[in-house]
Amino acid sequence: MFPTRRSLLAGTPLLVAGCVTREPHPVAALRPPVDPAYTALYAALDGEPFPVPAVELSAIDPRFLRREVAYATAEPPGTIVVDPSARYAYLVREGGRAIRYGVGVGRDEAFNFRGAAVIARKAEWPRWTPTQAMIKREPERYGPYAGGLPGGAGNPLGPRALYLYRDGGDTLYRLHGTTEPQTIGTMVSSGCVRFLNQDIIDLYARVPVGSRAVVLAASETAAS
Repeated sequence: MFPTRRSLLAGTPLLVAGCVTREPHPVAALRPPVDPAYTALYAALDGEPFPVPAVELSAIDPRFLRREVAYATAEPPGTIVVDPSARYAYLVREGGRAIRYGVGVGRDEAFNFRGAAVIARKAEWPRWTPTQAMIKREPERYGPYAGGLPGGAGNPLGPRALYLYRDGGDTLYRLHGTTEPQTIGTMVSSGCVRFLNQDIIDLYARVPVGSRAVVLAASETAAS
């Protein structure tokens, strides 16, 4: 269950280059105490083949923690809507509601995938392979991983990945976890959409293969 509005107010005070952060991030400013309900929501997870540690919530802006919200959209329930400008992803539900997740997106709007796609593949602890464009652009950085990096605690895709396809072809954009939770709510990647690991595991469990996904352009930002 998600924290209630009252508890939130009380606690508030691709495979691609998008899977890797290019520059170090400054340490987050100190934030107010976090609602205990979120501490439980983002606790370490058991039962995974690799560790999924608890999220250090003091490093995350509370606006980007998972919650259910009112959300007006013409998209049918079950659709994932990514709003790069707001740094949110929504899983549309019945009755004008959605589960909202904070995300990290491309550091430049031009890097972000736009439009409709299909979740044609899902993977647990996915393998990461840099694209040829990445290797050509930064051979010293990505060349050593040309053969791919097996899934695991240090893999930039994290514990789950959802693969976006269009017209039967892989767009090379993914929705995935992260090894850098402090980057959620920022523009850091080269296009992939990153989630807190507990959030991508939650979304993965809710979304079957064949689900619709829509990535908005900057002018299409939805308020919620």
